[in-house]
Amino acid sequence: MKVKICGITNLDDALLCQTLGADALGFVFYQGSKRYVSPENASKIIENLSPFIIKVGVFVNESSERINSIASRIKLNAVQLHGDETPKSASEINFPAIKSFRISHHFDFSILDGYKNAYYLLDSFSKAQFGGTGNKFDWDLIPENLKNKIILAGGVSAENIEEIFSTIKPAAIDLSSSLESEPGKKDKEKVTEFFRKFNYLCIMS
Repeated sequence: MKVKICGITNLDDALLCQTLGADALGFVFYQGSKRYVSPENASKIIENLSPFIIKVGVFVNESSERINSIASRIKLNAVQLHGDETPKSASEINFPAIKSFRISHHFDFSILDGYKNAYYLLDSFSKAQFGGTGNKFDWDLIPENLKNKIILAGGVSAENIEEIFSTIKPAAIDLSSSLESEPGKKDKEKVTEFFRKFNYLCIMS
Protein backbone atom coordinates (compact mmCIF):
# COMPACT_ATOMS: atom_id res chain seq x y z
CA MET A 1 0.00 0.00 0.00
CA LYS A 2 1.50 3.32 -1.12
CA VAL A 3 1.13 6.59 0.81
CA LYS A 4 0.52 9.98 -0.78
CA ILE A 5 0.60 13.06 1.43
CA CYS A 6 -1.31 15.92 -0.16
CA GLY A 7 -1.53 19.64 0.52
CA ILE A 8 2.22 20.25 0.65
CA THR A 9 2.93 24.00 0.74
CA ASN A 10 6.45 24.27 2.15
CA LEU A 11 9.82 22.53 2.04
CA ASP A 12 9.95 21.58 5.73
CA ASP A 13 6.73 19.56 5.46
CA ALA A 14 7.87 17.99 2.20
CA LEU A 15 11.18 16.86 3.68
CA LEU A 16 9.48 15.56 6.83
CA CYS A 17 7.07 13.41 4.83
CA GLN A 18 9.81 12.24 2.51
CA THR A 19 12.07 11.25 5.41
CA LEU A 20 9.32 9.34 7.21
CA GLY A 21 8.42 7.28 4.16
CA ALA A 22 5.86 8.95 1.91
CA ASP A 23 5.79 7.50 -1.59
CA ALA A 24 4.24 10.59 -3.16
CA LEU A 25 3.62 14.24 -2.33
CA GLY A 26 0.70 16.30 -3.65
CA PHE A 27 0.76 19.99 -4.55
CA VAL A 28 -2.63 21.68 -4.91
CA PHE A 29 -2.76 24.18 -7.77
CA TYR A 30 -6.44 25.04 -7.31
CA GLN A 31 -6.66 28.62 -6.03
CA GLY A 32 -9.94 27.94 -4.25
CA SER A 33 -8.17 25.56 -1.85
CA LYS A 34 -6.82 26.48 1.58
CA ARG A 35 -3.81 24.38 0.62
CA TYR A 36 -3.05 26.21 -2.61
CA VAL A 37 0.58 26.54 -3.61
CA SER A 38 1.72 28.33 -6.74
CA PRO A 39 3.51 26.25 -9.39
CA GLU A 40 6.55 28.50 -8.90
CA ASN A 41 6.75 27.78 -5.16
CA ALA A 42 6.07 24.10 -5.75
CA SER A 43 8.94 24.03 -8.21
CA LYS A 44 11.32 25.38 -5.55
CA ILE A 45 10.22 22.61 -3.18
CA ILE A 46 10.51 19.90 -5.84
CA GLU A 47 14.08 20.96 -6.64
CA ASN A 48 15.07 19.90 -3.12
CA LEU A 49 13.34 16.50 -3.11
CA SER A 50 14.64 13.05 -3.90
CA PRO A 51 14.17 11.93 -7.51
CA PHE A 52 12.66 8.74 -6.11
CA ILE A 53 9.57 10.36 -4.56
CA ILE A 54 6.57 10.95 -6.81
CA LYS A 55 5.48 14.58 -7.21
CA VAL A 56 1.79 14.98 -8.04
CA GLY A 57 0.10 18.19 -9.17
CA VAL A 58 -3.57 18.51 -8.19
CA PHE A 59 -5.73 20.45 -10.66
CA VAL A 60 -9.42 21.33 -10.71
CA ASN A 61 -11.16 21.94 -14.06
CA GLU A 62 -8.08 23.30 -15.82
CA SER A 63 -7.38 22.95 -19.53
CA SER A 64 -5.21 20.02 -20.53
CA GLU A 65 -2.84 22.45 -22.24
CA ARG A 66 -2.19 24.37 -19.02
CA ILE A 67 -1.88 21.17 -16.97
CA ASN A 68 0.65 19.67 -19.38
CA SER A 69 2.61 22.93 -19.48
CA ILE A 70 2.88 23.24 -15.70
CA ALA A 71 3.61 19.54 -15.19
CA SER A 72 6.44 19.65 -17.70
CA ARG A 73 7.89 22.94 -16.46
CA ILE A 74 8.12 22.04 -12.78
CA LYS A 75 8.93 18.36 -13.35
CA LEU A 76 5.86 16.65 -11.95
CA ASN A 77 5.66 12.86 -12.18
CA ALA A 78 1.87 12.63 -12.25
CA VAL A 79 -1.27 14.74 -12.45
CA GLN A 80 -4.38 14.48 -10.28
CA LEU A 81 -7.65 15.70 -11.78
CA HIS A 82 -9.87 16.66 -8.86
CA GLY A 83 -12.76 18.42 -10.59
CA ASP A 84 -15.37 17.56 -13.20
CA GLU A 85 -12.94 16.53 -15.91
CA THR A 86 -14.35 14.40 -18.72
CA PRO A 87 -12.80 11.18 -20.06
CA LYS A 88 -11.73 13.16 -23.13
CA SER A 89 -9.88 15.82 -21.14
CA ALA A 90 -8.26 13.14 -18.98
CA SER A 91 -7.00 11.37 -22.10
CA GLU A 92 -5.26 14.58 -23.22
CA ILE A 93 -2.92 14.62 -20.22
CA ASN A 94 0.65 13.73 -21.17
CA PHE A 95 1.51 12.38 -17.72
CA PRO A 96 0.20 9.51 -15.61
CA ALA A 97 -3.24 10.71 -14.52
CA ILE A 98 -5.20 10.17 -11.33
CA LYS A 99 -8.92 10.94 -11.63
CA SER A 100 -10.72 11.81 -8.43
CA PHE A 101 -14.33 10.84 -7.83
CA ARG A 102 -16.39 12.25 -4.95
CA ILE A 103 -18.49 9.45 -3.53
CA SER A 104 -22.03 9.76 -2.20
CA HIS A 105 -24.71 7.10 -1.67
CA HIS A 106 -26.03 7.85 -5.16
CA PHE A 107 -22.69 7.59 -6.96
CA ASP A 108 -22.69 5.52 -10.15
CA PHE A 109 -19.44 3.52 -10.17
CA SER A 110 -19.90 2.64 -13.85
CA ILE A 111 -18.67 6.18 -14.58
CA LEU A 112 -15.14 4.99 -13.79
CA ASP A 113 -15.17 2.76 -16.86
CA GLY A 114 -14.92 5.82 -19.10
CA TYR A 115 -11.53 6.80 -17.70
CA LYS A 116 -9.54 3.99 -19.27
CA ASN A 117 -6.07 5.49 -18.86
CA ALA A 118 -6.40 6.95 -15.36
CA TYR A 119 -5.93 5.67 -11.84
CA TYR A 120 -9.00 6.07 -9.61
CA LEU A 121 -9.02 8.12 -6.42
CA LEU A 122 -12.17 7.93 -4.28
CA ASP A 123 -12.88 10.90 -2.01
CA SER A 124 -15.79 12.21 0.06
CA PHE A 125 -18.53 14.19 -1.64
CA SER A 126 -19.01 17.79 -0.55
CA LYS A 127 -21.12 20.51 -2.11
CA ALA A 128 -18.81 23.16 -0.64
CA GLN A 129 -15.37 21.98 -1.78
CA PHE A 130 -13.60 19.62 -4.15
CA GLY A 131 -11.49 17.86 -1.53
CA GLY A 132 -9.59 18.13 1.73
CA THR A 133 -12.77 17.88 3.79
CA GLY A 134 -11.31 15.54 6.39
CA ASN A 135 -14.49 13.49 6.22
CA LYS A 136 -14.70 9.84 5.21
CA PHE A 137 -17.43 8.45 2.99
CA ASP A 138 -19.17 5.11 3.46
CA TRP A 139 -16.42 2.69 2.46
CA ASP A 140 -18.97 -0.12 2.21
CA LEU A 141 -20.07 1.50 -1.06
CA ILE A 142 -16.80 0.56 -2.77
CA PRO A 143 -17.32 -2.43 -5.11
CA GLU A 144 -15.24 -5.44 -4.09
CA ASN A 145 -13.52 -5.64 -7.47
CA LEU A 146 -12.23 -2.07 -7.09
CA LYS A 147 -10.97 -2.07 -3.52
CA ASN A 148 -7.40 -3.13 -4.22
CA LYS A 149 -7.12 -0.89 -7.31
CA ILE A 150 -8.08 2.48 -5.89
CA ILE A 151 -6.40 5.35 -4.10
CA LEU A 152 -8.48 5.94 -0.97
CA ALA A 153 -8.91 9.52 0.26
CA GLY A 154 -11.29 11.37 2.55
CA GLY A 155 -10.75 11.19 6.29
CA VAL A 156 -7.87 8.70 6.15
CA SER A 157 -5.93 8.95 9.41
CA ALA A 158 -3.89 7.09 12.01
CA GLU A 159 -7.17 6.33 13.78
CA ASN A 160 -8.65 4.29 10.91
CA ILE A 161 -5.56 2.98 9.10
CA GLU A 162 -5.95 -0.42 10.78
CA GLU A 163 -9.52 -0.68 9.46
CA ILE A 164 -8.26 0.22 5.98
CA PHE A 165 -5.65 -2.54 6.14
CA SER A 166 -8.18 -5.13 7.27
CA THR A 167 -11.23 -4.28 5.16
CA ILE A 168 -10.17 -2.44 1.99
CA LYS A 169 -6.44 -2.89 1.26
CA PRO A 170 -6.37 -0.20 -1.46
CA ALA A 171 -3.45 0.29 -3.80
CA ALA A 172 -2.71 3.58 -2.08
CA ILE A 173 -4.03 6.04 0.49
CA ASP A 174 -4.10 9.83 0.30
CA LEU A 175 -3.90 11.94 3.46
CA SER A 176 -4.02 15.68 4.02
CA SER A 177 -6.07 17.36 6.74
CA SER A 178 -5.67 14.56 9.32
CA LEU A 179 -1.93 15.32 9.45
CA GLU A 180 -2.23 19.10 9.79
CA SER A 181 -1.96 21.63 12.58
CA GLU A 182 -3.78 24.06 10.26
CA PRO A 183 -4.66 24.00 6.54
CA GLY A 184 -1.43 23.83 4.56
CA LYS A 185 0.81 23.11 7.55
CA LYS A 186 1.66 19.55 8.62
CA ASP A 187 1.93 18.62 12.31
CA LYS A 188 5.20 16.79 12.93
CA GLU A 189 3.77 14.66 15.76
CA LYS A 190 0.72 13.63 13.71
CA VAL A 191 2.82 12.73 10.68
CA THR A 192 5.30 10.80 12.81
CA GLU A 193 2.56 8.89 14.63
CA PHE A 194 0.80 8.02 11.40
CA PHE A 195 3.92 6.52 9.84
CA ARG A 196 4.80 4.69 13.05
CA LYS A 197 1.42 2.98 13.00
CA PHE A 198 1.41 2.48 9.23
CA ASN A 199 4.85 0.85 9.22
CA TYR A 200 3.88 -1.43 12.08
CA LEU A 201 0.79 -2.59 10.19
CA CYS A 202 2.90 -3.19 7.06
CA ILE A 203 5.23 -5.44 9.05
CA MET A 204 2.35 -7.33 10.68
CA SER A 205 0.25 -7.83 7.54
